[in-house]
Amino acid sequence: MSSYVESNSVVMDFSKASINDVFQKQKNNTKNRRENFGYAERVVELKNLREAVLAHEEQLYEALYADFKKPQEEVKLTEVFPVLQEIRHTLSHLKGWMKPKRVKPALSVFGTHAQLRPEAKGTCLIISPWNYPFTLSFGPLVSALAAGNSVIIKPSELTPNTSALIAELVKKTFSPDLVSVVEGDAEVSQALLQLPFDHIFFTGSPQVGKIVMAEAAKSLASVTLELGGKSPTIIGPTANIKKAVRTIVWGKYANNGQTCIAPDHIFVHQSLSHDFAEAVNQEVQRVYGKTNAEQKSTPDYCRVVNERHFQRLSGLLEDAKNKGAVVLQGGELDSSDNFIPPTILKNTSDDMRINQEELFGPILPIIEFDDIDMVIKRINDNPKPLALYVFSKDKSFTGNIINQTSSGAVGVNIAVAHFLHPNMPFGGVNNSGIGAAHGYYGFLAFSHEKGVLKDYASITHMLFPPYTPKVKKLINLVVKVFG
Repeated sequence: MSSYVESNSVVMDFSKASINDVFQKQKNNTKNRRENFGYAERVVELKNLREAVLAHEEQLYEALYADFKKPQEEVKLTEVFPVLQEIRHTLSHLKGWMKPKRVKPALSVFGTHAQLRPEAKGTCLIISPWNYPFTLSFGPLVSALAAGNSVIIKPSELTPNTSALIAELVKKTFSPDLVSVVEGDAEVSQALLQLPFDHIFFTGSPQVGKIVMAEAAKSLASVTLELGGKSPTIIGPTANIKKAVRTIVWGKYANNGQTCIAPDHIFVHQSLSHDFAEAVNQEVQRVYGKTNAEQKSTPDYCRVVNERHFQRLSGLLEDAKNKGAVVLQGGELDSSDNFIPPTILKNTSDDMRINQEELFGPILPIIEFDDIDMVIKRINDNPKPLALYVFSKDKSFTGNIINQTSSGAVGVNIAVAHFLHPNMPFGGVNNSGIGAAHGYYGFLAFSHEKGVLKDYASITHMLFPPYTPKVKKLINLVVKVFG
């Protein structure tokens, strides 16, 4: 394990000139790419990426363990599988996605034929985060290549070993005028954002998303923003508690809670509150160990990514405890290892930071309710979340919540797994994101649907000036009939 990590753990220092050079090479190749990067060429590049992912799988396990002790099985499920599935799904459907699509005729332009032709946006920037650095770099890359674009990837400096592996994989697999990786810190990201990309795909926090959008506006680049927020979970009075806690514990504590769509907090109907808390405690202990020592030594539980995020989460927990929150499970932290065990809280209040900020860590507040309308109001009074989860056997109860709230997606009796559905768009709304990714929706994100209107027997020329009495009558007729 150590040989790869030791030789690749230093983040490369890119100068502004070298960044401009990488960008210009891709920009200069735009004409050639439009003419010579068709279906067959895209399939070759996607297959090359698949082979590269498989060839570097062992190195990926090593890199992510070195970055924050991520378990191998979790890497397979959340980093390798989503990318391979994205490639497989895209290869199966790309020919159909690329075909021009006929548009239904309209009487107002009788005698014409209309179609939509997807074309590449051009040179694209993908800024990926540290929490799932591999899948959130290469998932969007699959969509970008499928749509015919060139790409610069900026992976996160907070996972330097994985970032170095991403750079190595791309360098071995692609021509730099098609795909390149630029490593570095926030200054490198800022330098990249000064360039006139045709599309920017960013995954990260809403705060940084606003910066990305503001910079993109300077060159009027289109954006896809995959952001986050406080994804609420509701346990209704008819919920299957055993099934709910099994899904919630996995969805919350996988990746140490550092997942944008993880359940952030749980609203539990008061009739189930005691039983639910007991069941969550038992499930955490079954999966990760009964004691702090067992939870710390299990190979199935990773760490907070760095000291800064550890201190942030530690501060949230201390603030909650100082203001009256009760720890039901966990709470014994180890700063030397950035270790925070699966932690469950009750008796939290609105004045606690833990109920105001996105947690993005292994801390789970449980909040009792007796009136679902108050829960819905609380959700609607806050920014729209990336995901919302409802556990209930009552379809009316579930439907009421879905109809009266807005979120990027909803999971009913399941959490987090919608990210793995290749036929569903993945994305947020407003504060939790703009645009969508995955499958056809990812292809569209990196494409411009160009409308093409062809004349074969149009009579629109009969409405052109000079506006004689006859033309005026025709115009009045058109407005009356078709307006």
